[in-house]
Amino acid sequence: MTLIYQSTRDANNQVTASQAILQGLATDGGLFTPVTLPEVNLDFNKLKDASYQEVAKLILSAFLDDFTEAELDHCIQSAYDNKFDTPAIAPLVKLQDHYNLELFHGSTIAFKDMALSILPYLLTTSAKKQGVDNKIVILTATSGDTGKAAMAGFADVPGTEIIVFYPNGGVSKIQELQMTTQVGDNTHVVAIEGNFDDAQTAVKRMFNDEVLRAKLLEQGIQFSSANSMNIGRLVPQVVYYVYAYAQLVHSGAIVAGEPVNFTVPTGNFGNILAAYYASKIGVPVNKLICASNENKVLTDFFTTGTYDKKRTFKVTTSPSMDILVSSNLERLIFHLVGNDAAKTKELMEALVAQGEYSLENADSSILDLFAAGFATEAETAAEIKAVYESSNYVEDPHTAVASAVYQAYRQATGDQTPTVVASTASPYKFPRVAVEAIAGKDSGDDFVAVAELTKLSGVAIPNAVNGLETAPVRHTTVVAADAMQTEVERYLGV
Repeated sequence: MTLIYQSTRDANNQVTASQAILQGLATDGGLFTPVTLPEVNLDFNKLKDASYQEVAKLILSAFLDDFTEAELDHCIQSAYDNKFDTPAIAPLVKLQDHYNLELFHGSTIAFKDMALSILPYLLTTSAKKQGVDNKIVILTATSGDTGKAAMAGFADVPGTEIIVFYPNGGVSKIQELQMTTQVGDNTHVVAIEGNFDDAQTAVKRMFNDEVLRAKLLEQGIQFSSANSMNIGRLVPQVVYYVYAYAQLVHSGAIVAGEPVNFTVPTGNFGNILAAYYASKIGVPVNKLICASNENKVLTDFFTTGTYDKKRTFKVTTSPSMDILVSSNLERLIFHLVGNDAAKTKELMEALVAQGEYSLENADSSILDLFAAGFATEAETAAEIKAVYESSNYVEDPHTAVASAVYQAYRQATGDQTPTVVASTASPYKFPRVAVEAIAGKDSGDDFVAVAELTKLSGVAIPNAVNGLETAPVRHTTVVAADAMQTEVERYLGV
């Protein structure tokens, strides 16, 4: 029986995996979500010796069950190849009291590569399966990492265009240059005067604009998404949690069946939601620890049951988590209210209208799996320094947020369960932050900091950063947030 993906806001809006990937976002504004999860035989005594590609095939064939074996083989082998600088793809590194799952060995040195390396292949395969020959326009808002990873994946892919919006001044210099120097005739990058939430809200509005949709279809164009709103972005992220557990079994750190914790730095909630799905298909999980920075809307939600976005937006040293509207939380809300689309729609509309919603009668068996905390800017910097001094290892600020939250959780609870921290970016994406935390002084320039970071870490400068300083800037457009649709129509000539 084919797995059904349903909109979180309309019980009658049901599609297959390839249809969900192609659409990206449901036309009713909801997110396509599996109502029932697939049965997967996770035999970790065998999986402990499996390659990343083999684990990916097991998981993706279960979740994307309208793809043929040959189609999945093509997507997996095309994605997880020498774009990654290690055959392990996502190595697990033991530190003093936890493990870091390094998700930054892809071409843009951030965890988004793990899914965005495969999404272009899943999307173009889905279009063929559905007999769609429209031009696919990837419309994406980014808080720093998704934009570059998506463009790297879709650059010059036939039949596609990609338009990326990011908050002007709201990303690191390295992140910005990675985007603005992107090559590819089909790539477009636009800075907006506003924050990530402004960009994401405008992108969602364009997806749901029926007049715009009709205008595009007249020209043989349709939107899809590279954000984790697209199930084709989310499902590949389940793979690395299964793989991480298998690596722990392989190393002898645990025996198969022993529970672990995953601590995940979280902004848009997709990464930790993938860990939740991993737990539901059989990865033994004790706690999923949701780690926030000072934009702690998720910490407050798990603490109080109320999601309240009515607060000051803070620009922090972990910009990919500077988010007040966590889109992917909608999928968890859907599950928390018993997969009730009408109730989920009501809550999401309350968030827009009143700026908040409160959960009542939520499924406690799901909520009990989660713990949550946040780290201040000072705590994040202190954690970077502490990990460096204890393990001679440099974390980026997002990973450090998760590490700091885990340390606070462990101290508060005494929980000694083996714990994996999702290490979501290389410190080379945020060199000034990392160097200042360790050395106690600001380098004043990202590329001066890169050289200093090389000395501190002993890790070679990644290809993603090497030469970036002198690469020609190709994208210089800056617009107001309310002018985003005008810019999209201009690019597409509609």
